[in-house]
Amino acid sequence: MSDRPSRWAAGPYSVGRAVRLSEELSLPLEVATVLARRGLDAPEDAREFMAADRREDPGTLPGAPEACALVLGHIERGSPIVVHGDYDADGVCSTALLVETLRALGASPSWRLPSRSEGYGLSTETVQELAAQGAGLLITVDCGITAVEEVAAARAAGLEVLVTDHHRPGERLPDCPLVHPGLGGFGTPELCAAGVALKLSEALFAAAGRDPREAEAGLDLAALATVCDLVALRGENRRIVREGLALMARAPRVGLRALMKVAALDPSDLSAQALGFRLGPRINAAGRLRRADAALELMLTDDPARADEVAQELDALNHDRREEETRIVFAADAACSAQAHRAAMVVAGEGWHPGVVGIVASRLVERWHRPCVVIALAEDGSARGSGRSVSAYDLHGGLSACASMLTRFGGHRMAAGVELAAESLRPFGHALAAHAAAALSPEDLIPEERVDAVLPAGALGLGLAEAMETLGPFGMGNPQPTLLVPSARVETVSAMGSERQHARFTLVSGGARARAVAFGSTPRALQACAGDGPCDVAFRLERNHWNGVVEPRVLLRAVGPSRGGDVRSLDDEEPLWEAIRHELAADPAQPWPLPGPPVRAVLDRRGRGVAGVAGDLLTSGEPVLAVCADVARRREGLEQLVAGMAPGGCLDAVSLETLARSPSLASSYTHLVALDPPPVAGGRELLAAAPSTGFLHLAWGAPEAEFALAVWRAGLDLRPSLASLFRALRDAGACHGAELERLLRGEGAHPRGAAVCGRVVRVLLELDLVEVGEGAEPLLAVTDSPRTELERSAAYRAYTARLTAVERWLEGGAALAA
Repeated sequence: MSDRPSRWAAGPYSVGRAVRLSEELSLPLEVATVLARRGLDAPEDAREFMAADRREDPGTLPGAPEACALVLGHIERGSPIVVHGDYDADGVCSTALLVETLRALGASPSWRLPSRSEGYGLSTETVQELAAQGAGLLITVDCGITAVEEVAAARAAGLEVLVTDHHRPGERLPDCPLVHPGLGGFGTPELCAAGVALKLSEALFAAAGRDPREAEAGLDLAALATVCDLVALRGENRRIVREGLALMARAPRVGLRALMKVAALDPSDLSAQALGFRLGPRINAAGRLRRADAALELMLTDDPARADEVAQELDALNHDRREEETRIVFAADAACSAQAHRAAMVVAGEGWHPGVVGIVASRLVERWHRPCVVIALAEDGSARGSGRSVSAYDLHGGLSACASMLTRFGGHRMAAGVELAAESLRPFGHALAAHAAAALSPEDLIPEERVDAVLPAGALGLGLAEAMETLGPFGMGNPQPTLLVPSARVETVSAMGSERQHARFTLVSGGARARAVAFGSTPRALQACAGDGPCDVAFRLERNHWNGVVEPRVLLRAVGPSRGGDVRSLDDEEPLWEAIRHELAADPAQPWPLPGPPVRAVLDRRGRGVAGVAGDLLTSGEPVLAVCADVARRREGLEQLVAGMAPGGCLDAVSLETLARSPSLASSYTHLVALDPPPVAGGRELLAAAPSTGFLHLAWGAPEAEFALAVWRAGLDLRPSLASLFRALRDAGACHGAELERLLRGEGAHPRGAAVCGRVVRVLLELDLVEVGEGAEPLLAVTDSPRTELERSAAYRAYTARLTAVERWLEGGAALAA
């Protein structure tokens, strides 16, 4: 969790479509909400997404037919074939995958992986070396799409070349057969290099008259690379990762089994996160600090003993990488402090390992939330580095704008590599910062947590954690859902970890409690962010396995004080004497008018926490009307806990009795959220019949039932109000207008509502203790009638009987269970 200021945002969505998804796919509403917010609100789209079984026709992969003819021709002729990859996990896995395919088809390919000192991609020197060795066909994987001159040199040297790549093409393309998912109308253009190799392998097997599913022996490699290369987990990428994980868990290849052993990773616990954070870094460590050949050997070997040796070597390199990373992060972060005013940061240092600067750039982006480029200075005056960006800024576009200062650059929107002369560092830093400043707003530089669902704490549980997992695999383009509980409290905070650098705490909201952890945040930092009052807590929910027990665990993402807002009371829009006349004409024994047929669908979300239910609806962007027992008494709490989530920070609210008198008030609202229970069973039907199609959400719990009972006691036990109003009228004499309204409302923290004013006036009139003079403004005066028993009033007896029924309904728990 970051200790810097942050904000959260939740995009609009159709609640109705989420409800439909929940019903048709038998999903918890919270999971359906995540799907709807991510644009998967049609059942057929959501069903396909969750199935993760999309399989593109390999014959439609751009360039595949020509590539198959070329490769199979060379295999038939026995030509020497060389696979040229890259030094990262995707380059290693794609090289291994294609080498295995070529072997299965009868070839004996060799391979070449450049070192970081040689630089990314195909070089003219490598081409000349391979030509001298007698290679007949050069196949690039994870590189080559921008190697126009290098491919030309290869062809001039007598080599045939096949480029397979997934990176962004340049303005010119190499003059050779190209296999690239983005160069045509391929269904999943976001394949990584290993994904391209997998689909090309399917096409090769099919073209050779064999079963294309033979290529699925490489699904484990393709899955590992897809996660580690941070390509979008959409389309067939989801199938590749899900089925690749299953293959690794069921029958891991020798090298991956050895790598899991040194990473202390049980195959049964494999996940996309484990690939990205446990296995991937160990594979990348070879290319970052030495050569990637060791990682490639590990992927290809069938010798368990040799696999163990190589895996231990990679584990040791990864340990060295972490130490080097820590050293550079401290130095680079200190250098960033002087650039805190810039929209983009460029830092450089001598002795910084070029294989680690990309990871360091990622850490700096997390810390400073702006594009960061970290550059390693070499003794010969050259500089090589890597950059990472924030979602609002196209880093590749920024580098393109600074191209005149760079020797070479490449990458994509979120990550890129650069090479330049050391003397160009200062002008490059200024130019990139200026370009970023023109493209980014101040809000873009404040960390923002994108929330997929706002929910009450009462919804948290093992069932929801398991249901959320069905949306996986998670990664780029499909992050693990971020959930938010509003108006919560952070309690019982304590330190955890060997250096007490993490915190565990209890998340409390709406009577529900959940165990939570905050990695990377000390108890002091967590409490400082949470503050003393209610706070909004953004987190991820997962299943936690510990000592044979499986339980839900909340992983904190962000926390901050709850947003305040305003409440617009529809009660205030009803003239007082209009409400009084309505009460005088009503049957005092009948609390509600008879409801019409229901027009709203009823969603029962009782007992989970009103703030979470209301917050979910308010962040949907659809019109919401909060219905409560007494808006005046609820106002302060609603403004502090809920209203800030409404569009414009203003929540519309109405009291139950006002809505009962004027149901048309609900006509412009898609959602009625009943924060407090109606006083009798028929109240639910009355609300469901309120005009306008939409939804009625039952949100109350035990605390709200207690609040409602207190409100109805104050509104139906009229003896105290009758006594105080009679004395006030007697002392004031005949009065009207604002003075009369002041007396009717009464003094104190909770003035009487319009309905209560009407009841009091009705009882006093029935007892002949007051009289009403009609005119331009109603006038109320005390009569000369003697004091009398309140029970002589039929209305008083009816109100007392109603209170008895209300107490039976609310105290007996029927409002919570029915």
